[in-house]
Amino acid sequence: MLLNSLASLCILAAVAFAVPAQEKRIHHQPDLSDHAHDDAHGFQYDHEAFLGKEEAKTFDQLTPEESKDRLAKIVDRIDTDKDGYISHTELHYWIKHRQRRYIEENVNKHWRDYDRNQDDKISWEEYKNTTYGYYLGEEFDDVDDKDTYKSMLTRDERRFKSADRDRDGIATREEFTAFLHPEEFDYMKDVVVQETMEDIDKNGDGKVNLEEYIGDMYTPEKGESEPDWVQTERKHFSEIRDANKDGYLDANEVAEWILPGEVDHADNEARHLIHETDTDKDGRLTLSEILDKLDFIKISTITDYGGMRVDDHDEL
Repeated sequence: MLLNSLASLCILAAVAFAVPAQEKRIHHQPDLSDHAHDDAHGFQYDHEAFLGKEEAKTFDQLTPEESKDRLAKIVDRIDTDKDGYISHTELHYWIKHRQRRYIEENVNKHWRDYDRNQDDKISWEEYKNTTYGYYLGEEFDDVDDKDTYKSMLTRDERRFKSADRDRDGIATREEFTAFLHPEEFDYMKDVVVQETMEDIDKNGDGKVNLEEYIGDMYTPEKGESEPDWVQTERKHFSEIRDANKDGYLDANEVAEWILPGEVDHADNEARHLIHETDTDKDGRLTLSEILDKLDFIKISTITDYGGMRVDDHDEL
């Protein structure tokens, strides 16, 4: 399991290299769609926002009747209070759920690994023993870089305790999601900032200087001249990141850098879908209104959605 954790770190590192180095620390919301949001040239953005990008690719093989049946089931699931209408709140939650599906799949995978007694909860002891158990009795003495493993254990415990909102030493599924993906939860943002500071602050003075900032994203090759983007980042450090102009980034300034405030695209899309589909303008949707807008809500793209089928009993 410890090797699996290290493999996960390698995957994260690979993802970091897949984006520009100067953006690897910035946590953005997952995109709703790869398509431009331009209804004049089609509604693919809306389809993918409703379903999730991967699922929207698989729905062109249903007959009209099959599509209507599937659509009715989806509408019923979106309508959580069962009043026969889809409110903005319900639609926003659904789209947000689609947006977060990659997170949920990751949590579900790890949940099976760590919930050893299958009580639908994960205690710190379960997580610690599953991840580090083989090495704990030896204090990592048989590991080459034992300081790194001790540091990982300390960080994991601190993050687990932060995610554990009721402080009972046991993580619910929501708390375990916060543990694995702290950037998705407002109450975990201090942890994200603290861990980032620890990664970048090489001299341990509790702040990030210019060289640490640049060193986190760029290591020069011998004889290589500094790329333009690195020089731009130097300017960004002094002109934008370092708000109080003291030559360093403190925790608040790092938070502004790595956790930028963003537009809630799921909320905007929910409002857009209601605006385009709500024929009686009462601010909510019915199944008949959705069926009346077949050109806008392409039925074959909002039905049986991939790994999370409407006849399954998955959590929403």
